[in-house]
Amino acid sequence: MKTGDKLVGNWLLLLCVMIFGMVAGGGHARTIGAGFILQEWRPITGFIPPLNEADWRHLFGLYQQTAQYHAMHPAMTEPTFKTLFWPMFLDRVWGRLMALVFLIPLAIFWLRRRVSTRLALWLAGIFAAGGAQAAYGWYMVRTGLQPGILSPPPAWLAPHFLSALLIFGALLWTALSVKYPAPEPIAGQAHLKTWLDASICLIFCTAGLGALVAATNAVTVFNTFPTMDGHWVPPGILSLRPAWQNFLSNQATVQFAHRCLASLTALVTLATAILGLRAPLPAAARDKFLLLAGFISLQYLLGMVTIILGSANLGFIHELNAVLLFATAIATRHALRGATAEKLYSPETIAAAE
Repeated sequence: MKTGDKLVGNWLLLLCVMIFGMVAGGGHARTIGAGFILQEWRPITGFIPPLNEADWRHLFGLYQQTAQYHAMHPAMTEPTFKTLFWPMFLDRVWGRLMALVFLIPLAIFWLRRRVSTRLALWLAGIFAAGGAQAAYGWYMVRTGLQPGILSPPPAWLAPHFLSALLIFGALLWTALSVKYPAPEPIAGQAHLKTWLDASICLIFCTAGLGALVAATNAVTVFNTFPTMDGHWVPPGILSLRPAWQNFLSNQATVQFAHRCLASLTALVTLATAILGLRAPLPAAARDKFLLLAGFISLQYLLGMVTIILGSANLGFIHELNAVLLFATAIATRHALRGATAEKLYSPETIAAAE
């Protein structure tokens, strides 16, 4: 691969944007209750929509076999089914398009030696992870045919979102490394890398708990802030047995855990941004710290308003901003790859010390 290949780097960044679009499409389908609507998965020909009335009746009939249909939509008509079908169908088509945008340029770049074999293998690994992510999502959808399963299980939904974030983060780091392969030396600021590492881990874990909030619909309970209906610790927080089940299914516990970790994440990430803005850094790195401060502030504000309003739609925006916050933290950390603990002194400073 050529050093600092902008074309390859921009291609990888395009894939990052497409992953963001995939998260948006999947989140939208979940928010409107369309997660179980399409009970057929054709990996190769699935981009072909229903072409006639018989196709529509077949797909509607598959959905009518789900527990969700019998419990929540027994009077659903075919026109209503179609309105829920299209968001889920288009999300899957987007995934297939993303696979083409990934594989075809990768093959061309590798054949033209603009991508090294080592990088090609790494990207192939990321693609395989994306394929596993798609299969995992399909298996989660198929749980809708199991008795009593009315929506994607929280224990499945959160890992599905977090695995998407891991793929997104790996691809973003790779894209930035291809575009900017030589780290810029930054003396005396190695401690900022530790703060950014902590922020990235906290943002990732908080996003996972946020996915549990969405999956359990925990946003509909305790719609006050900062207390939870007057309680700092809500009642019934450990009412389920075994106790670990509370952290997956108990709405009070899930929301409480997300609030606590979100507050810690906001404090650490904002402190990281302030430390970065106060440090003598190159302009590009300082801009990223400023962006990090903006996104974490917006994320916490969105979280508070989402809780107070109990709005799943606003929660969807909150989820998308979490992805942007995660991307900003990774980009900021990448900009500090060349940060070292040693300080550089000018000849004037050394002469003055002598």
